[in-house]
Amino acid sequence: MSTNLRYPTAIEEGITKIECLLSSDKNVIKAAIQPLISRRCLALLLLQKDPLLWEKVREEEPSFEDIETAVNSVQSQFSDPLILVIAKTRHQAARKLEESAIVKIKKKSTESEEFFHQLTVNPITGFPLLFLIHYLGIYQLVGSFGSGILAKNLDSLFLEKINPFINFVTAQLLPWTVLQDLVANDYGILTLGIRYSISIILPIVTTFFLMFTLLEDSGYLPRISLLVDHLFKLIGLSGRSIIPLILGLGCGSVGTLVTRTIESKRERFIVSLLLALVIPCSAQLGVIVGLLSQDTTALVIWGGVITVIFAIVGVLMSKALPGSLSYFYMEIPPLRLPHPRSILTKTYSRVRWYLSEVIPLFIFGSVLIWIGKLTGLLTILTQALEPFMISLGLPPEASLVFLYGFFRRDYGAAGMFDLHHSGILMGRQLVVAAVTLTLFIPCFSQVKFMVKEQGIKKTIMISSFVTFFAFFMGYLLNQFLLILEVNP
Repeated sequence: MSTNLRYPTAIEEGITKIECLLSSDKNVIKAAIQPLISRRCLALLLLQKDPLLWEKVREEEPSFEDIETAVNSVQSQFSDPLILVIAKTRHQAARKLEESAIVKIKKKSTESEEFFHQLTVNPITGFPLLFLIHYLGIYQLVGSFGSGILAKNLDSLFLEKINPFINFVTAQLLPWTVLQDLVANDYGILTLGIRYSISIILPIVTTFFLMFTLLEDSGYLPRISLLVDHLFKLIGLSGRSIIPLILGLGCGSVGTLVTRTIESKRERFIVSLLLALVIPCSAQLGVIVGLLSQDTTALVIWGGVITVIFAIVGVLMSKALPGSLSYFYMEIPPLRLPHPRSILTKTYSRVRWYLSEVIPLFIFGSVLIWIGKLTGLLTILTQALEPFMISLGLPPEASLVFLYGFFRRDYGAAGMFDLHHSGILMGRQLVVAAVTLTLFIPCFSQVKFMVKEQGIKKTIMISSFVTFFAFFMGYLLNQFLLILEVNP
């Protein structure tokens, strides 16, 4: 009990008087109460006539009669019992302490909160707002800035300055050409695997995760589910399915893993198929948007083809697969202004996780290419793919990009960025390659999660369908653009 708490004057005088009357012999006090407490506390308890203490002090304390007189004298100055007066004093002190310690946050008015909520979920305003956010977040931030400026300049720095330096140092340290090719030159671990990770993937996934975290912390993502719920029902999905699809834009493996939150097995299968077929990962999306944004026609063709395929495949699968639509319910958090520190921390954590995943695999990919070159297997595989590239109207060099895509989608996207940067993949060929690579077989990591969530048979079925469908649609698109003489 703090001595800073001051009671009414009469009580404070009574406390002082009783403290003086209490025996200085601690044995008396010990006999009165255990554990031993201060004389002021004893005096306060006696003023309140604590039953246990009062009887013990009556038996042990020589000055008990004087103490009782002092207590009665104090009581005579109040109309309420002393125990009530002391309790009220403590309550008032606690309230003052509470008022000084608690920071009252001004609550937003319910009207304004409801206004912004309706703005995001009403189809008349919600879809234009969704389009605007995609334009600013995906097109401008990830595509134009992340891929078009940051990745392009970083890659130029690697190609013009860093790679030649690595090649020079490697040639000085390693006299054997075979080992030089493992570390440096065209497909080395440092000059290809690390270059792809740092110069192309890093700026794109950083800008994507920055935008994604901003939307997540603002409470906007669940509202997209509400907005598209009716639209998704047309393709046999509920609004809940938008969450794994959006996460799939960051990483297809994560999106596939999150399909387990969907109750219906039928919906889980449709979403897994759409993730494998039409949802590009963040690096792939950033590279494609960045390259195609240089020509609006090319970007519109790519976006239109992917959207139409998404809708048609979804509708056909919802008609073909038995089962009914699951119920959709979701807790909607309040809209709020994201905290910059939280945004930066989450973005940093996600980028670090992503790089920790891709850098070892990119290094492994470079080693596989090195082995493939040594054994001649790489030449055999690229030559085997060349007829497919020719049928798609693509240059033979694109076969290497599709081999990269077998390994990882972002690795293939980085290869496509490389070909475009070298002036090999341009115009119509770039659009056909972008559509085919988007539809192309999911990467090894995503296949692994598909096996876990869907089983080996469904995974083989989805992967086989996606591979065939990607080349078929690439061929049709190339023929369509040739007939219409469209060369963006």
